[in-house]
Amino acid sequence: MVSVEDVWKAQRAEGPATIMAIGTSTPPNCVDQSTYPDYYFWITKSEHKTELKERFQRICDKSMIKKRYMYLTEEILKENPNLYECMAPSLDSRQDMLMIEFPKLGKEAATKAIEEWGQPKSKITHLVFCTSSCVDMPVADYQLTKLLGLRSSVKRLMMYFQGCFAGVAALRQAKDLAENSKGARVLVVSSEITAVVFRGPSDTHPDGLVGQALLGDGAAAIIVGADPIPEVEKPLFELVSADQTILPNSEGAIEVPGLISNNIEKALTDAFQPLGISDWNSIFWVPHSGGRAILDQVESKLGLKPAKLRASRHVLSEYGNMSSACVLFVLDEMRKKSAEEGLTGEGLEWGVLRGLGSGITGDYGAP
Repeated sequence: MVSVEDVWKAQRAEGPATIMAIGTSTPPNCVDQSTYPDYYFWITKSEHKTELKERFQRICDKSMIKKRYMYLTEEILKENPNLYECMAPSLDSRQDMLMIEFPKLGKEAATKAIEEWGQPKSKITHLVFCTSSCVDMPVADYQLTKLLGLRSSVKRLMMYFQGCFAGVAALRQAKDLAENSKGARVLVVSSEITAVVFRGPSDTHPDGLVGQALLGDGAAAIIVGADPIPEVEKPLFELVSADQTILPNSEGAIEVPGLISNNIEKALTDAFQPLGISDWNSIFWVPHSGGRAILDQVESKLGLKPAKLRASRHVLSEYGNMSSACVLFVLDEMRKKSAEEGLTGEGLEWGVLRGLGSGITGDYGAP
């Protein structure tokens, strides 16, 4: 008679989870950051708010962002003025728009990842979808399953409104699924369209200008699985460990960069001490591009060489802060740049993938 232990062991993979492919996508509408203040105040009919515009211009100038991609266009905003009138009822308009668009953007990224993976999409066993763009029923992972033509039996997990750290949190879930389900191939998709928070400038809510200056739209998809098929599947990274921590006293935090930099070393030490790693320049870095101030303070606090955060700064410059999808774009940028130099992971054995989000919560992975 087969024992429970035999059944349990047979259901689990032999090796660690690996990242097998990455795909990204953006809307076609590209915004030049240098001209965006003029456009933003013009399209929202707020040109008379000169003090707010000057403040917004300063934020954009200091952001280190060159361009961003946005689903919202001039035509959409002209047809839907309630999207930029600060206190106008607009939830229905946003919901009707986004429940269609962000799964479509996710499909584009997923299609690229599946093509790189090179296996039939019928072999995808699990789907983990994260977004902060919209809530829908039937849920977005169901919509994406239909758009991609996945098997109706695919096991789905939906993560709504987890903020910027959700991309890494989704990878953490995928790691557990791949290692505890023999033969599993997990499709992780993050899709973000910031139309959900787009508003015109307000004298009563001036802090909202920061988000309008930094946020961009994009989607990323990753295939995760353990025990890759030799000469068929080509793993890019191994996911060795994954941790999550809530930074102390972070609820309602205002000074986010300082709070993160003051706590990051302890979180990293907890994650990497079992591996015998304490030199943060000896690993490659894939941190969330939350903003210039966060990257600057992390670099300073840990004594990182400027090249360590190159991929994150590049993604921030070219795409802005895409919430949960952002860190996955950074991973894709780092691996492509490394491949150009004939390397994997910048030629280093260990690295850290770090997401930051509401809470403030930090998710840490060691690929």
